[in-house]
Amino acid sequence: MLAVQLAALLGGDSGKAGEGAEEALALLDGFDDALVHGLARLADERAEAVAALAAAFAATPLGDRLAEAADAVVSGSITQEHLTALAGGRVALSGAVHDALLESLDTALGRERAEWPPAPDGLGTTGGAAVQPAVQPAAQPAAQSAAQSAVQPAGNVLGGVRSWLRELAITGWRGVDHDLVSAADQIVEALLAAPDLRRLAVLLDGFAAELRASCPIGSAEHLPVRRWADLWTRALLLSQDGVLTAEPRPAATVSGRLLVLGVDVHEHGTAVQFQVHAVLEPADGGRPRLLRTSVAVAKVDTIAGPALWKLTQRHKLLLAALADRRCVEITDMPLLDSGDLVWDDDHAFVSKPADPLAAARLCLSGALAPAVPPLDRVAVRIAEPVLVEGYKVTKDGSFDLGGTVLAVDAQRLPECGPLTPKLVAASSACVGLVRWDAGRWTLQPLAVQAKVKREAVVVATGDWALGPTDPKAAKAEARAADAVTVLRERAGRLLRR
Repeated sequence: MLAVQLAALLGGDSGKAGEGAEEALALLDGFDDALVHGLARLADERAEAVAALAAAFAATPLGDRLAEAADAVVSGSITQEHLTALAGGRVALSGAVHDALLESLDTALGRERAEWPPAPDGLGTTGGAAVQPAVQPAAQPAAQSAAQSAVQPAGNVLGGVRSWLRELAITGWRGVDHDLVSAADQIVEALLAAPDLRRLAVLLDGFAAELRASCPIGSAEHLPVRRWADLWTRALLLSQDGVLTAEPRPAATVSGRLLVLGVDVHEHGTAVQFQVHAVLEPADGGRPRLLRTSVAVAKVDTIAGPALWKLTQRHKLLLAALADRRCVEITDMPLLDSGDLVWDDDHAFVSKPADPLAAARLCLSGALAPAVPPLDRVAVRIAEPVLVEGYKVTKDGSFDLGGTVLAVDAQRLPECGPLTPKLVAASSACVGLVRWDAGRWTLQPLAVQAKVKREAVVVATGDWALGPTDPKAAKAEARAADAVTVLRERAGRLLRR
């Protein structure tokens, strides 16, 4: 049944982003091209692109502010307030496209989604409106909040972040050199020292690392223009005073049985996050809910592969549930409105075996999906769990759903788990995340059922959470684990001095 629904999504009108999406994406492309070459060197067509972004909001409450910001930037007066207003406009357009895409996916899957609760000042959002060039109200509140944040007083650390991002925008990606990238190092260090700012620290650290790895950028043939513009925009809005400290706090506590669908691993040189997707069966007998829970830790770039799991040993219960494929009973665990469970081993215990594919078959179709926070409404952040069966694997590794092809993103398979492209190609059923990337829907596998030596087996990305079961991988992990031990010992010595 799901294969038919996804086929309808991929082949029908529901696979499109909605009315006005192409115009909205064109406005984004124009503004992003201005960031490539720098706002200090705006040719006529790039100046027109900045003005066009602002003009899209002419009929909204943000119209005057964005028009003023665009005029100032085009004339060469590039202040923090003007950049923040334009970033707010950009994220509103991007959010409108996200809402339309997610609505089309939910419609195809028959999935119901919770609404984002209104903010106290009435600036809450509702998702799923069709995109219009002038931007639907669904995306406006995020931009309003971002633009209003521009007038708040800047703290020293956050002011440094905004100053560096302003310099990037003025210089443009083509003008970035090692000196400009290195200027972010002290800022990241200061952010890491403040627990409330570590989310921004990891974002900025990863962004700077990508820029550094691409230097000299001026001679690069291809640039990840949309990605860098997304990172720049997100960092600028998160660096506004009060945004991070006012982020959603636990809206409620929940109890019940957690059925794990799979784990998505987000990694860069200095941090790794394990994001677990699951279905919660509430203890009070309420409707099942889709949710996520994440654990993250800092690292060095020499720690990779299965050794990554060694860094999260303080979450042993969660690791055991992943490795042994068991459900988890949770009691009074905090849950954010975004559908993110604030994990705490002390509020959980491992229970009965729970195969991820069986859990998906039983619970996924009727589960309530969480609302998406305004600043998270970016198309590339869509990651919706689905179960796909009854497909044939094509020569390029895609899934043929009966005449309609769903691309499989095997590059997202983490090196810290046993799931490989070869196993995916041999699979007959798959639990994965449907994503929107490069203008098309793709599937990121989290767990598959495949035949290995004529025997049906289930393989998941979290199977090695307590250590590799493959002998070769175990030997490699043992060598890497020694590095983790040595680094911890050295860190302990430094702290004792």
